[in-house]
Amino acid sequence: MLFNSLTFLVFLPAVFCIYWFVLHKNLLARNVFLLLASYVFYGWWDWRFLSLIAFSTLVDYYVARFIATSYSQKKRKLLLVVSLIVNLGLLGFFKYVNFFVDSWVDAFNGLGIAMNTSTLNIILPVGISFYTFQTLSYTIDVYRGNLQASRKLIDFATYVAFFPQLVAGPIERATNLLPQFGVLKKFNEQQAISGLHLILWGLFQKVVIADSCAPYVNSIFDNYESMNSLSLMLGAVYFAFQIYGDFAGYSNIAIGTARLLGFDLMRNFNYPYFSRDMAEFWRRWHISLSTWFRDYLYIPLGGSRGTTAMQLRNVFIIFIVSGFWHGANWTFVFWGFLHALFFIPVLLLNKNRSNLNQVAENAVLPSFKEIFQMLTTFVLACIAWVFFRAASFLEAVAYFKTMLAQPSFDVQYLGIQRYATEMLFIIAIFIALEWAHRTQEHPFVGRWKWFKIAAVILMLLTLGVYSDHQDFIYFQF
Repeated sequence: MLFNSLTFLVFLPAVFCIYWFVLHKNLLARNVFLLLASYVFYGWWDWRFLSLIAFSTLVDYYVARFIATSYSQKKRKLLLVVSLIVNLGLLGFFKYVNFFVDSWVDAFNGLGIAMNTSTLNIILPVGISFYTFQTLSYTIDVYRGNLQASRKLIDFATYVAFFPQLVAGPIERATNLLPQFGVLKKFNEQQAISGLHLILWGLFQKVVIADSCAPYVNSIFDNYESMNSLSLMLGAVYFAFQIYGDFAGYSNIAIGTARLLGFDLMRNFNYPYFSRDMAEFWRRWHISLSTWFRDYLYIPLGGSRGTTAMQLRNVFIIFIVSGFWHGANWTFVFWGFLHALFFIPVLLLNKNRSNLNQVAENAVLPSFKEIFQMLTTFVLACIAWVFFRAASFLEAVAYFKTMLAQPSFDVQYLGIQRYATEMLFIIAIFIALEWAHRTQEHPFVGRWKWFKIAAVILMLLTLGVYSDHQDFIYFQF
């Protein structure tokens, strides 16, 4: 079920009313209802894959219980390995089998050895990368002693399948979300209003920004051979805002939806395109994933401790694995590799913790230095985004070659009957809104709150009608 669908427009109010006004006295009934609603939400796409969520839930629930009651360190480690094998095994099978088979065939074909191997017709379950990481973090935290194993299967199952963030995050830690299912919540009007504001802002990011950018991006990337430098640059910029609006929009709708039901989810995006270096970018982009890799991979590898060579090794591992997590394609791996390269100067100069404050703090406009830093970081991100968006590594290389080979800056008319530059005005409004409210969760605060709400609703009703309906990009991950 999509957040930007009429089905969800009916589903959410129904869940809201039953949760608050019918089941307001019984905590168990509420959690059972949320679990069933979450399974309906996910099963709306393909009910057959509900068995995978249920299987992962049961495995990690009982593994964690056995870890918590075992006094043998050897047995505890063995149980943790079972959880790792099951979860990563499922993820690896559904997401990476075809990738490895294709890579194997391509390698032999490159050596002149023809192979008649066909790949399996494996459907990638929506959200599997998110909920497997969520259940894994639970088991690891129980093993480390950071969390007590849940004694209530319903609570744990609802935590795993909680519908607002099930499909594309945020990847919630059990230490934050799981205890919230053990509290009989009372309706909080201010919390609900805050949730509605986040949902509205998320829809604006998705429908007005991401979905409006999508046709331009598709047209430019699909016809890059005939595009000039300006169009190809705009293609990279439009995709940067498409994926940001798409994913941040989903996260804000998810956080807002959870808040309507009385739950607090972690913030997943914090205005990343105002970052002054790559370290700051990754503290602001997909925060739930970057902190997950930090806590469960980077720090166990040694983090920033040890020799410079060890630190560089850890950086490359974390970024390449992050790229591979995004998809079974060498473009994602290289995207991660590029971000590791961009991160190295910050690390070597010991500047990776230098921009912890808010940009242009206590000022209306940034300094020239901050403008230069933000533009540099954004350009580097756009270079990497081309590899993320391209169908193949060679296509991304050809995209840049064409950009350099055709240094023309004439405005081109696209086959979608739109000028490529007309979207810049909408993006400029978006940037201005985000900049003015960069210390807030969303723009719907202050003296002009109702004017901004009315303007956003108007843009949703007008531009939303004409924007091409798009699924959320991160559904494929």
